[in-house]
Amino acid sequence: MKEGVVKKQESDLDQSQYVTFSLNDEVYGIDALSVQEIIELTNITRVPHLPDFMKGVINLRGTIIPVVDLKTKFNMKTGPYKKHTCIIVTEFRDSLMGLIVDNVFDVLSLSRSSIQPPPEFGTGIKVDFIKGLIRQADKLIIILDMNKVLSEEEVVMVRETLKDDEEGNKEAAA
Repeated sequence: MKEGVVKKQESDLDQSQYVTFSLNDEVYGIDALSVQEIIELTNITRVPHLPDFMKGVINLRGTIIPVVDLKTKFNMKTGPYKKHTCIIVTEFRDSLMGLIVDNVFDVLSLSRSSIQPPPEFGTGIKVDFIKGLIRQADKLIIILDMNKVLSEEEVVMVRETLKDDEEGNKEAAA
């Protein structure tokens, strides 16, 4: 009997949970442990000098969170936001970030061994933000590494812009 318990615990250790969502017709997943919450698309305050994929910031219960439109970031076809468009609030490099996605589907429990490495496209194409791929029925799910979706330069630029904007707001209030 103890062997069965040990095997179950070992298989539990091999499992990871992923929140799955869509961007156009593609399915993506991110580690469920990094997801803080999923909220309706809300008013986003545009911040000057941010790249196009950074839609601005939201105020979530007193916390200012930068918001990224993943379709714009990934150079995908964009259009007006739809009824099910939402924001996934996720941990990102010791802070929070909102991700605009078309639709959130489910939380999947998957074996880590079922994740295949991303394909290699050559040296000119950056895919380090892809942790791997999972085949589910007739679809491939692309698992993202949230800490690598933005480059180091983009992270620094966003943090500096947000810091400058906060300092400007403090000066205006004084």
